[in-house]
Amino acid sequence: MSETNTGAVPRGLDAESREMVIETVRQLRKRLLTREKILEFDKKEIFPEQVIREILGPDIGLQLLFIPEEYGGMGGGARDCCTVIRETSKICLGIATALFAIQLGADPLLVGASQEQKAKWLGRIAEGNTIVAYAVTEPGAGSNVAAVKTKADPVTNDAGEIVGYRLNGTKQFISNGGYADFLTVLAKTPEGHSFFVVEKGTKGFAPGRSEEKHGIRASNTSALSFEDVFVPAENLIGNVPGLGLKQANKVFGYTRLMVASMALGAADAAVNIAIPYAKERIQFGSPLAEKQGYTHKLIVPNVIRIEAGGAYMNEIALRLDSTDEDFEVEGSIAKLFASEAANKTAEDTIQALGGYGYVSEFEVEKIKRDAKITCIYEGTSEIQQNIISTFRWKKSRKTKGEFYNALYTEMMQADQSLNDAGCRFYGLAANALNETITLVHDSKLTRKQYVMFALADMMTHVEVGVSMGRKALSLAVSGAAEAEKIKTMSRIFANEVAQLVTQNILKILMGYGEFDPKTVSDFMEKISYSELISSYRNVINDMDKVADMLFKD
Repeated sequence: MSETNTGAVPRGLDAESREMVIETVRQLRKRLLTREKILEFDKKEIFPEQVIREILGPDIGLQLLFIPEEYGGMGGGARDCCTVIRETSKICLGIATALFAIQLGADPLLVGASQEQKAKWLGRIAEGNTIVAYAVTEPGAGSNVAAVKTKADPVTNDAGEIVGYRLNGTKQFISNGGYADFLTVLAKTPEGHSFFVVEKGTKGFAPGRSEEKHGIRASNTSALSFEDVFVPAENLIGNVPGLGLKQANKVFGYTRLMVASMALGAADAAVNIAIPYAKERIQFGSPLAEKQGYTHKLIVPNVIRIEAGGAYMNEIALRLDSTDEDFEVEGSIAKLFASEAANKTAEDTIQALGGYGYVSEFEVEKIKRDAKITCIYEGTSEIQQNIISTFRWKKSRKTKGEFYNALYTEMMQADQSLNDAGCRFYGLAANALNETITLVHDSKLTRKQYVMFALADMMTHVEVGVSMGRKALSLAVSGAAEAEKIKTMSRIFANEVAQLVTQNILKILMGYGEFDPKTVSDFMEKISYSELISSYRNVINDMDKVADMLFKD
């Protein structure tokens, strides 16, 4: 285990144990999840129940990673789960979704259950014969969990004691819903929303048919109906009604970080196909790997975004393993950035393969269909933009600008130690963002959702960029072999951050006609616009360098 900068030892596995689990996942590709089987599952929309159960069984036991040791698991932390989920998603995002849904279904137990409930239900998962589902979403309640309408009415005995609850309602888009041995179900009690464990086969509970989906076809997604389903009182998670929303909110930072890891895994899979193809495919007398129009447009920018998203994800995972904070906003930032980056990577990979990219045999069109779901489930990209902009705006005002000013100061100091990693531009972008938040607040533009979404994208890129800068500095200080590569990538990403920040500021300043030309001009000078756009200097040369690194023999 490594120590944090506070000296605390973070939760989770040591590096050797984590690598053993990763190697187990890689072996799945050779035996249970071969390329041929994955393409078959996708084509025929097969949920491979027996394969999933074998992965959960005693010979593999992948679910043990997230279960605490006291309940029969390995006690893995966020870093471990992110790494393993990312590796699984490289194989198939549908399979990864099925496995992640088990972890998601266990989350209400992990954060809210009594010791007796944990021993019972987590113990069942650890035994390796249990598929789990997380049943929250409804036809009229997606990302807005508080809108859940499924009811849980108390059932009392002759003495007036509550002995159970009767559940009535419908759930929608539930991963593993048609195959789960038990589910954690959010329903509304008189005291408020509460989680319950509902077992397969309970009278009145009926899963619907599997949805025919655009992607992740190897996963099962079903509607569920509950008609007078009796659930014993001991299946109320935590034994106290009304705590469901608190329990759900407590894990959003964690679960959205896991979706980010799934997205990055899908993106990894796409570039792992595109790069070898580019080396072999000859066009007009030379490989595609030697053509800037191919590498600089379709490959290099996406590889850099994957690297930046991974730097941020790993940083937040370490923080989750080191404290008891929930990091909800950080989870949203990780998910928004990684999912949009993965979707763009997959789309560009189809283009990179030309006609072959459009053919199912080459797998990239499947990856594109799969990757899109990461922009939707566990809260759409627009929901994440709303969360990020609202909470970061409030944080900025509460700290009187110190939140982003601290990032500005950190990056400017980092630039003095390492002036060739783009840290200066991350700092300038953080300062520009800070000034823009103040302007938007003072001008009452926070009422304009499009403005808030523009702020969210700026906030996301600045914070991801700072993580990239930190990684570049850390590697340079340690003398790591990949330091030069990450420094070069960081310079390119700093240009992307500066570009997005300046473009969005101009949208905000000029998009509603609120500000006269002099105000616009003065503000752009205030945020050091001319310095920010100097981030373009040598960016194409740097892309040449990254392309050489990616496509060297």
